[in-house]
Amino acid sequence: MATIFEKDIDEIIQNFDMSVFEGKCVMVTGATGLIGKLCAKSLLKSGVNVVALVRNEEKGKKIFGEVKNLRFLVQDINSPINYEGRIDYIIHCANTTSSSDFVEKPVETIYTTINGTRNVLEYAKRRGKYLEGMVFLSSLEIYGKTEKENITEDDLGYIDILSTRSSYSQGKRMAETMCISYGKEYNVPIRIARLSQTFGAGVSKEDNRVFAQFVKSVINKEDIVLFTKGETKRNYCYTTDAVRGIFTILTKGENNQAYNVANKNTYVSIADMAKTLENADTKVVFKIDNVDRGYNPTIKICLDTTKLEQLGWSPKIDLPQMFDRTIQSMKEE
Repeated sequence: MATIFEKDIDEIIQNFDMSVFEGKCVMVTGATGLIGKLCAKSLLKSGVNVVALVRNEEKGKKIFGEVKNLRFLVQDINSPINYEGRIDYIIHCANTTSSSDFVEKPVETIYTTINGTRNVLEYAKRRGKYLEGMVFLSSLEIYGKTEKENITEDDLGYIDILSTRSSYSQGKRMAETMCISYGKEYNVPIRIARLSQTFGAGVSKEDNRVFAQFVKSVINKEDIVLFTKGETKRNYCYTTDAVRGIFTILTKGENNQAYNVANKNTYVSIADMAKTLENADTKVVFKIDNVDRGYNPTIKICLDTTKLEQLGWSPKIDLPQMFDRTIQSMKEE
């Protein structure tokens, strides 16, 4: 029987015209991460050649197995990329994603974002006219704290530059500027995908982000413990919708443009999201303290996806389905 993750791959292929990649080769950085592996596996199952940039080849082989149209490029993203084979598209997913690392390892977070992106852009620059497109995965965190709730790609808020937690958001902002600079000066065909918090089948049990903590609490029949009031409010995106969005931006987006990727119908506070998961075995419990756990400052941001929708994309998976699939998938793991 197919796993939830395998069904998600089929869903992407059924809902996106993968023929645009026919005869092409796509490099995916961070190919063992949640989004990277779903991008790579969807391409591979469609017969597309993939170069998967990974730090750990053993982990890569465990995830992908033996696939004839897959080649591993084993290296740290902080090192220059010297791959000599054909590459038509690049999906740059590699980055630090742990909130605790943003606080405990802010220097490494910054350098992974800045140096990693520079190495990918330098490689894209050398590919020159042979590269058809590159997409950089950015984040809703570049918007900071804003006065508005409905956020378009032209909006920008305040980020406290003296907070170590800003290592991630400020790093992403600088990386975006680097992307546009390489696009303008060296004609790198770059596009930017600004993802809302994204989750789905394939989330690891080791993942410590808020949605993963909620899922593990439900599976373990434990209370969901919130250490804040849970007032941050944002919209989310399921992994299959995010990957279709990335593919759409990569193949249909305009160079030097950014696109929000989110499900506008999932706008909810963390506290209210937690309460939707309450059942006989799991209740929401508040234990508010002042410990710095690397959480983002309280924000209210609903990403406007009109710009991406104009390219023909629309989300398909709502919040209850997101959690149902993630819970089933983690149980399968």
